[in-house]
Amino acid sequence: MARIYNFSAGPSTLPLPVLEQVQKDIVDYQGAGLSLIEASHRGPHYSEVHEAAGAAMRKLLGLPENYHVLWLQGGATMQFAMIPMNLLQGGKKADYTLTGSWAKKAVADAKKLGDIALAYDGSQENFTTLPAASDVGARDDAVYLHLTSNETIGGVQWHEWPDVAVPLVCDMSSDFLSRRLPLEKFGIIYAGAQKNLAPAGVTVVIIRDDVLEQCADDLPAYLAYKTHAPKDSLYNTPPVFPIWVARLVLDYLDENGGLDWVAGLAEERSGLLYGMMDRHAGFYSCPVAPHCRSKMNVVWRLPTEDLEKQFIAEAKAQGMDGLKGHRSVGGCRASIYNAMPVEGAKALADFMDEFARKHG
Repeated sequence: MARIYNFSAGPSTLPLPVLEQVQKDIVDYQGAGLSLIEASHRGPHYSEVHEAAGAAMRKLLGLPENYHVLWLQGGATMQFAMIPMNLLQGGKKADYTLTGSWAKKAVADAKKLGDIALAYDGSQENFTTLPAASDVGARDDAVYLHLTSNETIGGVQWHEWPDVAVPLVCDMSSDFLSRRLPLEKFGIIYAGAQKNLAPAGVTVVIIRDDVLEQCADDLPAYLAYKTHAPKDSLYNTPPVFPIWVARLVLDYLDENGGLDWVAGLAEERSGLLYGMMDRHAGFYSCPVAPHCRSKMNVVWRLPTEDLEKQFIAEAKAQGMDGLKGHRSVGGCRASIYNAMPVEGAKALADFMDEFARKHG
């Protein structure tokens, strides 16, 4: 089989060694005589995977003991509601940064559930830039400041973090595990797994003890973080398959150099693409301000929509798929997550060079 370079935004490419390990074990898990996805989530085979996944996450991120790692369902979209449900009862307040399509969804749900103010609103700039982190504040009586670390559709990314007195709550779905974090700033980190960690079906929520203690006590069971934390995410049947793959991905990252390794690769991949845009600046245009361009989701336009369609079609014919921009903004987008080989970014950059020379 000749594998293509998959630049899709999510579900997205996974490390080939991980896929091969899953292929090897999917029918007969390590000689158990059954598949792991058939085994009881209370039995020894899955229990080992579950515990190992949590331990691997702690090791890779360097999580202190006062953080819980939760494996939940419903995607990051469920967290848009769960976070304010847990933290904003009784008239409590929170501040949000409105930085693109996904932040907009988080704000919309939070407004239904609590007192929300915008610490930053990028709509006037069409979500093509971010403020300096030092210019973002939070109300004195806010209980958290919400960020979307990387906007998958718009291609903007926070490269520095606001220094505020309240905990940061951050949707990291599309740049999770791509760099080191100042963990002490974050009260909650959450991420849908289907971009940098595993297949769709599990959402990672990392929550600090002091934030957990503030959560409401009278919510329906599944919607309460206080249900899941003491039960180690085993209140109900967890999404076994994506957690298994997540464990393998975490081990793969750790064995190859951890967060410093993937951060270096992200810099290299994104540098190849942005560098090619700069080389052909009259042909390719990136709408995002240079100081906040994403290292995970690179977006650009060509002179005409017809050329964009031709670019996408010819790239696909050369084994590079998933380059069509989101339907809400058009253009082109390359999602270059952790599992994208540098060779894939180089192949795309070379194609961009050739295409510009031919049509520019």
